[in-house]
Amino acid sequence: MEKKKYELCLEVLKRFQKAGILDGLILIGSWSLYFYQYYFSHTDFTPSIRTRDLNFLVPLPSIIRQKTDIPELLKDLGFLLDFRGSKGYIKLQNPDLIVEFLVPERGRGTDKPYKLPNLGVNAQALRFLDFLADNIIKIKIDNMSIIVPHPAAFALHKLIIFKRRTKSEKAEKDKEQALMVIDYLIKTKAEAELKRTFNSMPKKWQNKVLDSLKSLDRLDIITLLG
Repeated sequence: MEKKKYELCLEVLKRFQKAGILDGLILIGSWSLYFYQYYFSHTDFTPSIRTRDLNFLVPLPSIIRQKTDIPELLKDLGFLLDFRGSKGYIKLQNPDLIVEFLVPERGRGTDKPYKLPNLGVNAQALRFLDFLADNIIKIKIDNMSIIVPHPAAFALHKLIIFKRRTKSEKAEKDKEQALMVIDYLIKTKAEAELKRTFNSMPKKWQNKVLDSLKSLDRLDIITLLG
């Protein structure tokens, strides 16, 4: 099952690259972990990806100018268009993967979908995503350059959002993933990058991170960030 998900994920990415839109997308969420094994290539970092959700962040303003009908692009892979409730968020559903698009929420925010006409889909706007867009790395694989959040940003973001989760299993997964990535950053002597990323956050966000670490009894990380 997992092998099938990996192969399908790579096929989606290859199609986005061929369509000329991959460099305007950031792969976020749990699937970032799969590609972090290349960042932590000299360690035993081997994440297990249990989620079907393949989430792409579109930074604003979008740099994508190539018009692409994503639902049509993925149709022959078994992805069907799914409109979520009255809000109309679009997801592309496949038995093995769910492709979804997100954008950073700005100002007061809105519960309406954000239209991405160049991609033929609309996106959900969420808080704290600009932070991920501002801290990225590129992973080279299969002649592709895949953009993902820097592991430090990924982990700190998870520490902010896990308390906002309404489902306990998702909160637990966020905590587990955040601490795993931070532990590997420490193992690979990347503490300075973790601290630099933390210091780039607004003070309010820093306090959210520190509160989360206190609740998780990780005083060692708090000391490192201080």
